[in-house]
Amino acid sequence: MESGKKIILFDGVCNLCNASVQYVLKKDKKDMFRFASLQGEYGQNFIKERNIDTTKVDSIILVEPGTAYYVKSTAALEIMRHFGGLWPSLAVFKWVPEGFRNIVYDFIARNRYKWFGKKDQCMVPSLELKTKFLD
Repeated sequence: MESGKKIILFDGVCNLCNASVQYVLKKDKKDMFRFASLQGEYGQNFIKERNIDTTKVDSIILVEPGTAYYVKSTAALEIMRHFGGLWPSLAVFKWVPEGFRNIVYDFIARNRYKWFGKKDQCMVPSLELKTKFLD
């Protein structure tokens, strides 16, 4: 793993999650992020090592290797903080209690398959993007 890179673990079969990954790829001008599906080897190992309950966290985890990891709304806000434009201003929502933010986040996560659909398998990155994916 390259030094200084952050890893976004995402639900590889979720259409909303896959669209979000595509968006992050476009916004990642500083080449800060790497990606792995929660269903893949890297994601599964990470979950097991930290005893993460996937019935409670099943859509996004942001990993800062050697430092910390973030889940749910905090992960999303931390990712957006690195985009250009007005995106960093959304950090103001970090002042909203995490429990409240996660109520909104969990509502969307619970309904993501119903609203956006689901793939039969994880996405396969193009050859051009393959170096950004860990598994």
